[in-house]
Amino acid sequence: MDWLERMNRAMDYIESNLAGEIELSEVARRACCSSHQFQRMFSFITNVTLAEYIRRRKLTLAALELKNNEAARVIDIAMKYGYESPVSFARAFQTLHGITPAMARQDGIALKAYPRLSFLITIKGVDAMNYRIETKESFEVFGIERVFRNDGSGDPPNTPEQFWHESHVNGEVERLAANAGELSCYVSQDSYKVHGICSYKHTGLDTFPYMLCAFKSGTSNANGYSTITIPARTWAIFPSEPIPWDAFSGTIETLYRRFYAEWLPTSGYEQVDEIELQVCGERAGLYSVELWFAVRKSNARLQL
Repeated sequence: MDWLERMNRAMDYIESNLAGEIELSEVARRACCSSHQFQRMFSFITNVTLAEYIRRRKLTLAALELKNNEAARVIDIAMKYGYESPVSFARAFQTLHGITPAMARQDGIALKAYPRLSFLITIKGVDAMNYRIETKESFEVFGIERVFRNDGSGDPPNTPEQFWHESHVNGEVERLAANAGELSCYVSQDSYKVHGICSYKHTGLDTFPYMLCAFKSGTSNANGYSTITIPARTWAIFPSEPIPWDAFSGTIETLYRRFYAEWLPTSGYEQVDEIELQVCGERAGLYSVELWFAVRKSNARLQL
């Protein structure tokens, strides 16, 4: 089963259960990945979160029922699409459609419709993607780790971006860099000493781990830090161009989006283990990042 088929199987499940309970673990199972990975892929490709997409689809169908079934009570439609009360349903409905549920039954009233998403291969071919495939033996990284919720909720820092910012402010990044020792042979000698690693262990259906890390070498001081072993893997590595600091976050998002939307569906590779590294670099006042994705060759035949 290829990447597109897996993604569309997940969408079929969502569409079949809009009037019932949607289990995110089942969505992910049909896509052959974790709940965290599926939600990341979905948001990077579509520019909307999975939760928001489901909300829009539910309210699209609810509006159609209000319009086409005058005998149906608002409270019954609200309950059908997962709202506990007419008040919460009316609030969500008005936020999306700009009108109340009762007004949706008026002739000539304007409503919004969000159609079902399907994943297809789109041939673009305008902007080249620089990447390389490298096989590396097992290595170790150490650092400061946190567990985050997929939906970004919880006490701050509740995203890796906030975690980086807080750790710069309190000096943890600089302390980790000082303890990193010599740069590892696994990275360019222009690399910074502190990097990011994501999804290197299972922490639950609704959470994922993230670590500010350094590559462990013979001169590293890992005392007091968490240490993890990364198994031998083949990596698809996507480097950025040198960029100013204020463009760093947007550049990472663009690399992720192009990996999931353009490279992965057409490459003949599939992602494994979900381990992702963000290897940071700095030279002459400019910054860079390499995204490392653990991959293997897919048995699926690519059809264009």
